[in-house]
Amino acid sequence: MSTPLAALLLAGLAVVGAPGAWARSPAKAAATSEVVLHCEAIYLPARQTWVREVRIAFDRHRVTAVEIDGQRVFSFSVDGTLLFTALDNERIRIDTAAQHWQSDFRGQAQSQGRCERAGG
Repeated sequence: MSTPLAALLLAGLAVVGAPGAWARSPAKAAATSEVVLHCEAIYLPARQTWVREVRIAFDRHRVTAVEIDGQRVFSFSVDGTLLFTALDNERIRIDTAAQHWQSDFRGQAQSQGRCERAGG
């Protein structure tokens, strides 16, 4: 969880104020920022569209927390501009540069969709 994604988030996506609920200390609150993405994912084979809200908290050097649909994920990894995580048996890949969502739900359903920064 290193600098490429944090740098992209700082440079390419507008930074929203520090999320107080995510902060562990007052000093950390001042140094933490977040980006909120709304992703429209189309799930197949049902052909249903779900809007997923992704909150990515980061400091100057790394991503510090990820939250999807109001639920904080247990773990995540970052590779360049790609964010990998899982939530409720759904493996999720978010490309922050291309603003693209992709997921697989245990081979039973797959989704793809576009993401947009909230409020813009």
